Amino acid sequence: MLFSCSEYQKLLKSTDPELKYTKAVEYFEKGDFTRAQTLLDEVVTYYRGTERSEIILNYLADSYMGQKDYFSASEHYKMYIKSYPKGKFAENAKFAIGYCHYLQSPDPRLDQESTTLAINTFQEFVDIYPQSDRVPEANKLLFEMKNKLAYKEYLNAKLYFDLGNYRGTTLDNYYISAITTAENGLRNYPESSYREDFSIIILNSKYQQAVQSFEELKVDRYRNVLDEYYNYTNEYPDGKFIKQAEKFFNEAKKIVKD
Repeated sequence: MLFSCSEYQKLLKSTDPELKYTKAVEYFEKGDFTRAQTLLDEVVTYYRGTERSEIILNYLADSYMGQKDYFSASEHYKMYIKSYPKGKFAENAKFAIGYCHYLQSPDPRLDQESTTLAINTFQEFVDIYPQSDRVPEANKLLFEMKNKLAYKEYLNAKLYFDLGNYRGTTLDNYYISAITTAENGLRNYPESSYREDFSIIILNSKYQQAVQSFEELKVDRYRNVLDEYYNYTNEYPDGKFIKQAEKFFNEAKKIVKD
């Protein structure tokens, strides 16, 4: 270890860019990404405009990736694409940018800027490289990121539903917001795993509105419950919320018939 540290310190003081480049590659191949990146940073300017510049830029981006510094890695991959839009590492760089954003995607309850960036980048990758072997992986990650945004929308809809009649009025309540948010979730993320959950929030919210409504509004609101029941059962005849939906239906049918 002492010898290794001593050798590395000598490399840092060296004025030989060829030696630094060679040793940087050796460090990279051994998985010592920090030392590789430091040495490459020192020679990248020297080799700018040469054939080796493209290789160094790619090594630098991969070195940051190896250090799990995903922000710096994505910036260097972007720099590579800007400098070499048709370079031999361009396909990998484009995918890697999306993957960096994917790895930075936070808990669904937090701001989802990185998630959106991942979606946009992976979609661009699929559009630009439709024949790439990595398209299935990109599509898988695309679905995962969209599903995360759908889950965030579901949490918002569920929050509004739980608040319910917190405002204390049947005309101005959170069930309306729950319905709107859930409908947006269905429209924006039609293939998400939370599609049925959005549907039952809409049905349940309309049922709660009917139950808590003024007498003169009850019949019309229970009719809305019946309409929503048919929407739900047509898509999920054996859905996980079918018993709850049938309860709403039976009550609504009785009120509307009476």
